[in-house]
Amino acid sequence: MRLLQRLAGRATAAFRSVLDDLVTTAFPSDCRVCNGPLLRSTILPICDNCRTSVPPQTLAMCRICSEALDIDMESARFASQFMDEGLLCDGCRTDPPKFERAVAYAVYRKELREMIHLLKYERMGGVAKLLGPMLAAAILSIKAETAQAETAQELIVVPVPLFPSKLRQRGYNQSELLAKVALAELHRTRPDWRLRLQSEILRRRRDTRSQFALNPTSRYWNVKGAFAVNRNSIRPGCEVLLIDDIYTTGATARECSRALRRAGAGKVWVATLARAQTPRIPVAMWDETRSHSPQGFG
Repeated sequence: MRLLQRLAGRATAAFRSVLDDLVTTAFPSDCRVCNGPLLRSTILPICDNCRTSVPPQTLAMCRICSEALDIDMESARFASQFMDEGLLCDGCRTDPPKFERAVAYAVYRKELREMIHLLKYERMGGVAKLLGPMLAAAILSIKAETAQAETAQELIVVPVPLFPSKLRQRGYNQSELLAKVALAELHRTRPDWRLRLQSEILRRRRDTRSQFALNPTSRYWNVKGAFAVNRNSIRPGCEVLLIDDIYTTGATARECSRALRRAGAGKVWVATLARAQTPRIPVAMWDETRSHSPQGFG
């Protein structure tokens, strides 16, 4: 029986290889991310290299919002030993958000940026199947800090909502699609963790401008008061996991968290697929640049 199964598997693989060659020869197309040729038939026009070229973040980051800090990882680990609250960015130190912590899988750049663009603006909802497992990995990084680690309390999962007219235009809420794929992955790999999707809890009560082209101050006022909570669907004291595709300045996450806390949520956690980070010069490169400069930068 095992021999027959192996032979059948090899026959299937061989047939698949021949089919890929025929399809890519007869109907050549390019990857929508890198513009390179697709070497096999696929529903999503994204090559294998781009699908696997999104590394997780490895920066020294703020303990609350995950903003990259201007410090190397070794120094961050050393400094954290003497700080009970962990390393914090200036924003979280001076104006702490209403959420406990925000995590993201990877930096918003290159292949990940292009795939999110396809998901949001090119109506390629299937891209969520590629990106959802990455979001699941980010969510796992906060598991030990939630009440779920010690009790059987559910964690309510709430995607950031779109305004109804934008939802009709796009055809789906990309944050909800990502949340569904991520939860399916977590239900499969971590059945002990009780996660329940409730998309109806949070609603966007006015149509806001796209945050993409706005500066931090404009982003804050753009979403100020833009979200409301259906109080009948939220249990006082519950813990909420807020899901979005990108965390940039945190204006949306802060405003949604504020609305959820006012409605009775005990704690709010935030998980996004990507995090926009300010480009940083590596410490070694910075030191080398200073040493080769005749006048330095001082």
